[in-house]
Amino acid sequence: MPADTSWPHRGLYAITPDIADTAELVSRVDAVLGAGAAWLQYRNKRASVALRTEQARALLACCRAHRVPLIINDHVALAAEIGADGVHLGGDDGDIIAARERLGPDALIGASCYGEPDRARIAAACGASYVAFGAFHPSPTKPDARRADPAVLASTATLGLPRVAIGGVTPANAGALVRAGADLVAVISGVFDAPDPRAAVRAYLDAFQEPSP
Repeated sequence: MPADTSWPHRGLYAITPDIADTAELVSRVDAVLGAGAAWLQYRNKRASVALRTEQARALLACCRAHRVPLIINDHVALAAEIGADGVHLGGDDGDIIAARERLGPDALIGASCYGEPDRARIAAACGASYVAFGAFHPSPTKPDARRADPAVLASTATLGLPRVAIGGVTPANAGALVRAGADLVAVISGVFDAPDPRAAVRAYLDAFQEPSP
């Protein structure tokens, strides 16, 4: 099944946990996508090159089945190799212009902008597809992550790009971030560490039932 370039730009952006067993990873992701997650990012900081490639290919098939885009964290070459739908670049992880040239005009290219509107404006000018801000709350994944003020979401509305909120986002605080301007909320442990990941996804999606600002 070919990729769909008209992806929805609102909802839950699930990010994978570090799981070495590919079958387990895909099984858990399948449940989350089946419950309604809009985007998936493959992120595994511990995997070898071979395992990362194996897992990315398996997740791409899963994403295609659910008609959800697969975005690769950091690794532009891997995204190009497997035909993923995009890449997410941290502040020191690569050049947006080069990634766009490598992956093409339809790729989803995201940029971590922390709490910095100016960084987001530069990313937009360089061709980013979306900008991510955070951490808005203490995060178990990155406990020392720099913090962002929710006001950054409203202040970057004029960029015309989807804005992603990340960092300690829970079903209880997701609604406030959506009301502040987040188009997607990105979550790892809030979904994958939940006793019932499907129910957790539905709880996050409840935050999007109110009209966007």
